[in-house]
Amino acid sequence: MPTFYAPDMAPGQTTFLLPEDESKHAVRVLRLVAGDAVALVDGRGTHYTATVADANPKRCSLRITAEEVIRPRPTYTHVAVAPTKNLDRMEWLVEKAVEVGLERLTFLRCAHSERRELKLERLEKIAVSALKQSGQAYLPQLDEMTDFTDFLQEIDPATTFIAHLEAGERTALAQVIGTAPRCCVLIGPEGDFSPAEIELALGRGVRPVTLGASRLRTETAALAAVFTAQVVREL
Repeated sequence: MPTFYAPDMAPGQTTFLLPEDESKHAVRVLRLVAGDAVALVDGRGTHYTATVADANPKRCSLRITAEEVIRPRPTYTHVAVAPTKNLDRMEWLVEKAVEVGLERLTFLRCAHSERRELKLERLEKIAVSALKQSGQAYLPQLDEMTDFTDFLQEIDPATTFIAHLEAGERTALAQVIGTAPRCCVLIGPEGDFSPAEIELALGRGVRPVTLGASRLRTETAALAAVFTAQVVREL
């Protein structure tokens, strides 16, 4: 069943008009006709079932037939990552992380960052596409670029972990997350966090972790953190 994103849907609403681009896709590409069943998701936890009322390629109208409120996950996964210079790798990360399941993704500006600025418009569209494809009910929060030092002032050190490559004792992320309902994992740029940044984080009470024996690319490490958090809690 085709799924469309409807962030403006309201509970109890009986009809919905697809935007022009979605209408064209529904009628010209998917070849939907009156009576065909479709799904809508608002990104805030509600799934809607609907049928096509008028297959107009510019103003395709839908009739809502049912709605279901999906409970949010009992856990909250937040990953903060320094984006790579190659934007394609961040787009891949957003797509896969949404599919696996997370609640928030923050982009960090670090001392060794190759990318200092980031526009979210393209990434937000990819997140919506991944939301529809994976059947998720909640659209994750994507944050603008934030200076590492500023971000450290916002976090709860008790539930925050930093994955770095410097020498020193580090614990496997899977061992420290356990059944904790919330976690935030910090992933540095290709050149890793600077020694000063690591010292600052540890001084705030953030715990150092490892994601395994392999040296991972930034986007791989961020996805590994999301996957680890979800799998450990499910088990």
